[in-house]
Amino acid sequence: MLPGILIALLVLVAILVVAGLFLVGIYNTLVGLRNRFKNAFAQVDVQLKRRHDLIPNLVETAKGYMAHESGTLTAVIEARAKATQANVRFAGNPADPAAMRELAQAESGLSGALGRLMVVSENYPQLKADATMRSLMEELASTENRIAFSRQAYNDAVLDYNTSREVFPNVFVANSFGFLPAEFFKIENEAEKAAPTVKF
Repeated sequence: MLPGILIALLVLVAILVVAGLFLVGIYNTLVGLRNRFKNAFAQVDVQLKRRHDLIPNLVETAKGYMAHESGTLTAVIEARAKATQANVRFAGNPADPAAMRELAQAESGLSGALGRLMVVSENYPQLKADATMRSLMEELASTENRIAFSRQAYNDAVLDYNTSREVFPNVFVANSFGFLPAEFFKIENEAEKAAPTVKF
């Protein structure tokens, strides 16, 4: 009788060990995917900061030619400030969906303000001919492309993470250990989805 109980006990322990290892594997996978989407945002963050750093030079260059467009220039500066603040808040907690929505909205506003600046700058031939302005616009266009590429990589990482946390049986581990869904970096306003275009 004792060997039968011992065998049953060993089988039960083996099942618990296998189940424990399985749950640890799920947990570790979720941690890895969460870190991957956080790292992907860090790459977006680098490009956003690069764009934010270009804007003051762009505005200063344009200021000399666009004296009557101070409202447009002020709108760009204010939009940059909002985007920078939202970026700092989201970078502090990349798993916060509300912070991601705020960041996406602020970046959309900045893209819109830059687009308006580009449209207005078309009316100033000397500004279009300025070598500094041309260089800054080329840098900005390059940065916009990098932002788009980085945002796509981030959204792919978020998709992998969210999919992994929602499938069975991972959903139980995710909910038990606080793996919250991540928010995609999407632009809500259709008019602002296009990067600012400039024809110099």
